[in-house]
Amino acid sequence: MSQVVTRFAPSPTGYLHIGGARTALFNWLFARNQGGKFFLRIEDTDRKRYTPEAADAILDGMRWLGLDWDDEPVSQFSRVDRHAEVALEMLAKGAAYKCYSTKEEIDAFRNEARAAKRPPLFRSPWRDADPATAPDAPFVVRLKAPRQGKVTIEDQVQGSVTWKGETLDDMILLRSDGTPTYMLAVVVDDHDMGVTHVIRGDDHLTNAARQSLIYTAMGWDLPIYAHIPLIYGPDGAKLSKRHGALGVEAYRDMGYLPEAMRNYLARLGWSHGDDDFFTTEQAIDWFSLSNVGKSPARFDFKKLANLSGQHIRATENENLLREIEKYGASQHMTPLTDKQRAMFISGMDGIKERAKVIPELFEMAYYFLGERPFFPDEKAGHFLTTVSRGMLNGLTSRLRDASWNLEKLEEIVRTFAEAEDLKLGKVAQPLRVALTGRKISPSVFEMMVQLGKEESIARLEDASR
Repeated sequence: MSQVVTRFAPSPTGYLHIGGARTALFNWLFARNQGGKFFLRIEDTDRKRYTPEAADAILDGMRWLGLDWDDEPVSQFSRVDRHAEVALEMLAKGAAYKCYSTKEEIDAFRNEARAAKRPPLFRSPWRDADPATAPDAPFVVRLKAPRQGKVTIEDQVQGSVTWKGETLDDMILLRSDGTPTYMLAVVVDDHDMGVTHVIRGDDHLTNAARQSLIYTAMGWDLPIYAHIPLIYGPDGAKLSKRHGALGVEAYRDMGYLPEAMRNYLARLGWSHGDDDFFTTEQAIDWFSLSNVGKSPARFDFKKLANLSGQHIRATENENLLREIEKYGASQHMTPLTDKQRAMFISGMDGIKERAKVIPELFEMAYYFLGERPFFPDEKAGHFLTTVSRGMLNGLTSRLRDASWNLEKLEEIVRTFAEAEDLKLGKVAQPLRVALTGRKISPSVFEMMVQLGKEESIARLEDASR
């Protein structure tokens, strides 16, 4: 076979939704696995719904996911003359015909068929009519579909799928105003772009049967089809906004790492043994269409969050800082100072242990991103009572002359707790709240070392007042 070529062809009528992102990912993974090409085509022929902003949103979503494409994105609208050329060629070959039936005539035909309990598949009287009888009136160009026999698609995911010829309609190729339909444009573009594998949602499976007729009529080789299962919600219903069917920018804004999203989306319908956590390099190396299942995948926010946390922990600190800064820029946050960057790097091992999304990293880093005095928030306030403040005064006096390293600080606090007949947690938690204003933070002792003696003592004095 020639070089593998896949494509992702979204309609620019809104954001890049999660189902489209998964389709793009599968095409990208397969192309990269095979050393092939991955093209992006914007299906923008519906000019009433098209907006440049929507097209830009799709490109931005692809970039954030890290799905790079080869060559420049193709605009389907820019190719309408080529689409029409193919339709007219089919007309000349006798593989298509001019249909002069009006909307009223077609509606009447279908209503009559329904009344007689027949399939409301329109059968045009102009299919085999003498061209000499054609009126001087608007017409559409219809494909001359087979009325008998079978059409079979050998699908890499669904297997062999067959339709009876009598169930396929003479679909419209050119509208009465001369503009091509989606069904024609897709086939012409895929052929001209050299697409070898069409990987898309299984809601397009019937389209494959109808589109194959255009390939056959033109004498073109069919691509290899792979119709992947749709994504459902956790309750088994078709994925909707209430389940998480949002645009990928929503997941960016929630603070998921792109690597985690690629990992999670790959697992929605594809598997590699029992592996749940893997890198993008592993996914490229492992990906095959044979491991795509037929059953709908179920979107699960808990699994996504769990994977995101694993990726945060596995990311090198310098790379994670870059992701933090990218997130901050996307949310129009004040850029980090050099000092804050340095504090992030030195404290990253502690703050990334519990975080599942980037906002939680900012929350955990509050102890060095914020400024004195650190007043306790609502959840932490009850840890600073009159008694605990008195206890912190006593601890602070011991810390003033301490050597400021991890082992010595832990020894002083433990010894102090024993002398006060307190469990370590009864001392460590008020200490944490005094230093951060929060109930949850990285290790108290690691924070104290990172903050330094002067800053730590100052915060303890603030809290003891």
